[in-house]
Order: sequence, then structure tokens, then C-alpha cells
Amino acid sequence: MKEAYLDNSATTAVCPEAARRATDTMLRCYGNPSSLHGMGVAAQREMEKARGEVAGLIGAKPNTLIFTSGGTEANNLAIFGAAQARRRAGKRIVTTAVEHPSVSSACDELERQGYEVIRLTPDRTGLIGAEQVEQACTSTTILCSVMMVNNETGALFPIREMIAAVRRNAPGALFHCDAVQAAGKLPIHAGRLDVDMMTLSGHKLHGPKGVGALYIKKGVRLLPRAYGGGQERGLRPGTEAVPLITAFGAAAAALPSPAEQTRHYDALRSRLLEGLQGRGDVVFHLPAASVPYILNLSVPGIRSETMLHFLAERGVYVSSGSACSKGKKSPVLTAWQLPPGEIDSALRISFSRYNTEEDVDRLIAGLIAGSESLIRA
Repeated sequence: MKEAYLDNSATTAVCPEAARRATDTMLRCYGNPSSLHGMGVAAQREMEKARGEVAGLIGAKPNTLIFTSGGTEANNLAIFGAAQARRRAGKRIVTTAVEHPSVSSACDELERQGYEVIRLTPDRTGLIGAEQVEQACTSTTILCSVMMVNNETGALFPIREMIAAVRRNAPGALFHCDAVQAAGKLPIHAGRLDVDMMTLSGHKLHGPKGVGALYIKKGVRLLPRAYGGGQERGLRPGTEAVPLITAFGAAAAALPSPAEQTRHYDALRSRLLEGLQGRGDVVFHLPAASVPYILNLSVPGIRSETMLHFLAERGVYVSSGSACSKGKKSPVLTAWQLPPGEIDSALRISFSRYNTEEDVDRLIAGLIAGSESLIRA
């Protein structure tokens, strides 16, 4: 049975270039990058090559990037590291109600520790505007954290305008952006954005699981979450996972240009929308500004898990929301104030550069078959 994997916001297939680089590193260049002998120096050289390749995704200099175990650790380091480093300046944090759990849960914990957390909600178009950020920022604001692309709806937030708003109202605050769903797919230049911190993840762009990165603008001070040998500028100590890091670099280098990817995603998105056009049994949740590679839809009356399993039996793989939510009701769609029936039946479709029009056609056929054969609640 042919399979159509359309859950790329959860994770992506490792590309051949990344797999080869990881294997080569494990077999040929297995020294500890902190060792001073030839094998250690070679490992350090390969790791720094990868640092440059990953930094290129966001137009950053290699020395502004530290490697982590993934996006979750990078987000936690940014949130806790910034809050603790700046706690004497204030305790107000501005974020959104639609962040990834690795940001929202970190903010929940800071709230328990006595910080004030302001969570902005999307309007009826599914977006959060820069004016909301500006109104929420005060002289006691020390951190603002907003994702670039929402992992469930594909909403594209105006990060540049948000950063400018923070600089106006809270010039002493740091701005962190979770760019896990954007890096490698959208043109990004961290310096021109003037962002203080930005999170990346390897397995969202055809690299391996277990590796991510945090961009930290020069001059930004964070406190570490762990202590040890001083690797990664002392912010992420411990012997680096060199095979994963080099594979991350290879995956970054192998990506087509954002413009080429956008053309591909636009074609897939159009095929899906046209294939289901006019069907009253399918409702799309399309933010006013969104990326073409993440779409959210509902077949009202058929619970997400029921349709998900129906599609999986036919070799079509989608998601009922964030992979980190473990089947819980989506806080993202709830914050958007969608009708409860649409939230309970929501599915997320997310494309990668390897998806084809045939994959989309299989999804369309599966959704139609499910809508016509499954018993509605």
C-alpha cells in the first residue's frame, strides 16, 4: 500500500544527505570535539562546519548559534535563561495563548515562580497583531516570546513589526521567536529582524531528532539551565552530539531555496483546496496570513481521532494537532474561539518538499470517503 505522509509539522523524514553525514561522522570522525588531538580537532571542525550551515538558514553568523537537544530545550533555555538573567529589571513576560507547549509550559512555570505572564489571543482572522504586543508591553516587561509560524494553523505572525513594538514600549526587554516551523522554509535574516533569540529544530527540516539550535544575538545575556564542562559557551554544557549536529548541518545545506519550496507548497495547497471546494462537510480554518505548508480543517461531527485512524488505515497520515499535546483539546484552536464541534474534529495537514500531488489526492479521497461512511457524533 502506498503511503502519504502529511504530518511534517510533527517530524520529517531524514534526508539522504543528513543520514550519510551522520554515519560518516560516527564511523570516521568520532573524536570528542573538546579533545586536543587530531581526532578531536577533526570532530570540532565538522561541528563548526555544521554550525555555519545551520546559521545560514536564518542569515546569522555561526558564532551566534549554540546547539541543543532540540527545539524544546532551546525554547526552555531562551525563556528561563532570559527571565532569570533579567529578573531584577522586572517580572512581566508577554507571550501568546497559541505557543508550542515548550514555550507555554515554561511560562506557566515562571508564573508559579511569581512572574506576571500576559498571553495574547488571536482575533477572528486567527492572527495576533503588533498592536496587541505594543499594548501589553510596559516598563517592567523583560521578555516577549512569539512564534513565527503557528504549528497547528499555519498562521504567520508579523514578527518584524512585533519586535519594533517591543523596542518602542519596552526597550529593555528581550524578544524570543520560536522559528521551528519557519526556518528553512521562509527567508529569514535574524540580524535584520533585530531578534534577540530564535529557536530552530533539526527534525522539522529533514534532519535527525535530538538536535536543535538557539540563535543568541551578540550582547544578549542568558543564564544557563545546566552546568558542566563549558561547551557551547557554557550555556549548554556536555559533550556535543556531533553526528546529530553534522547531520543537522547537512539537512540545512540540502534544502531547496525558500522560493522554490513556496512554489511547491502553493501548488499542493491549491490542489487540496480545489479538491474539496464546495463540500459543505469540510471546513477549512485559514488564518488571514498563513504559510502554504500547514493547513487546518474539520469534518464536523466526526471526531479527529476517528478520522485520523480511518485515514491511517488507508496509508494517509495526518495529525489531530500538535504532536506534543498527546490528544488533548487544542489550546490553539480554543484560543482562536472556533466552535467546539470544529475543534473536536480538527485535523492538521502539513507538507514537506517530498510530498506530491498524488499524496494530496489520496488525502482528498480519504476525507470524502470518511465523511460519507463514518458515523457522526
